[in-house]
Amino acid sequence: MITIKNKVAIRKMEQAGARLVEIFQEIAPLVKAGTTTLEIDQAIESRIKAKGMESKTKGYMGYQHSSCISVNDVVVHGVPSAKVVLKNGDLVKVDVCASWNGYCADMARSFYVGQAPHDVARFIENAQRALNKGIEQARPGNRLGDISAAIQKEIEAEGYGIIRDFAGHGIGKQMHEEPEILNVGSAGQGPILRAGMAFAIEPMTTMGTHDVYITDDGWTVKTADKSLAAHVEDTVVVTENGPKILTRTTAANAASDSL
Repeated sequence: MITIKNKVAIRKMEQAGARLVEIFQEIAPLVKAGTTTLEIDQAIESRIKAKGMESKTKGYMGYQHSSCISVNDVVVHGVPSAKVVLKNGDLVKVDVCASWNGYCADMARSFYVGQAPHDVARFIENAQRALNKGIEQARPGNRLGDISAAIQKEIEAEGYGIIRDFAGHGIGKQMHEEPEILNVGSAGQGPILRAGMAFAIEPMTTMGTHDVYITDDGWTVKTADKSLAAHVEDTVVVTENGPKILTRTTAANAASDSL
């Protein structure tokens, strides 16, 4: 069942989202050559605590970190490590889910270390556009499949691969709630969207095929063909006036509305 959040719940999720935005702004300068992914995770963890939040990944099914940091051909669920030292040319995906007063927000961004070549910049921009297109469909009366179809159309228009084995999800008191939000689908299919539903929408794309595998650590998801992967994610609430993005600044929300 897809839960409907009341105004109090949505306000708490808004506060969680605003704090996550601050965390990403604060740690962005750390995503540079010479920094380890463990150092970035530690910086995220300290900021989560300083903002009165609780990590929703640390302790989840035994996971020991407050973020997932995925580099290059790692799509999602990359485990922070002192052995992974960032270098120029790395495509780094940072994914954080944390709660404030019992309600969650989930956010992911892709960072490039150094100056991204044109083809990689275009790839990252496509993932962001796909996310925006999906979010645009999070309106009362639309169907869940409208979100998936919009994402798929944008990604396939550029010839990139779409991950099938992992998906977005509902969100609220729990990090993962119903429904599952695929990045492929058919418009007009699935549950009808209603005001108060909250989703974590997250396109995961590759510069190659959509085939992936999980490494021996049980977490890290890599592309089978070793192609680069991108991942972006926002927490969104369906409102009577359309989608409200909880994990962007007001300026960023306005910019996305123009796309």
